[in-house]
Amino acid sequence: MCNNDNNNNTNCISEILNVILVLQQNACPDSCLDSCDRPVLGGGPNCLVCNTRPIQIFTCGSNGTAFTMPATKDPVTPQPTSSIFRVEKVDNNCCTCRVLAENPDTTSLNPYVATTSFFTIDLGCICAIRCLSDTFVECI
Repeated sequence: MCNNDNNNNTNCISEILNVILVLQQNACPDSCLDSCDRPVLGGGPNCLVCNTRPIQIFTCGSNGTAFTMPATKDPVTPQPTSSIFRVEKVDNNCCTCRVLAENPDTTSLNPYVATTSFFTIDLGCICAIRCLSDTFVECI
């Protein structure tokens, strides 16, 4: 069930996204338990220092389908989309995310590239997040 009737401005999703944001801002090469709120961004098999904990968002009523957003601001058809995001800001019950796209350079060790596409979502609409492996994203 959605948190639409939740009158306070905090919930577990908000708290986890705040932790992810702080970790990304203070990226550290140590490693730890493999959970969304593990205390540091670690190095992975493909990078020495990670600066991003990519997430997928699942909204209330999505029937297990990950939320997607356009990967570009250009009004092209068909519009490329992505379900992989980077937390950029958490403000009370809202979260601003950057859309990450699959890296078109198949020789790169980094799976995602930053886009200039951002969105803000009401955390009351999110029922689950999935954290993917920490990684390095250029131009962040």
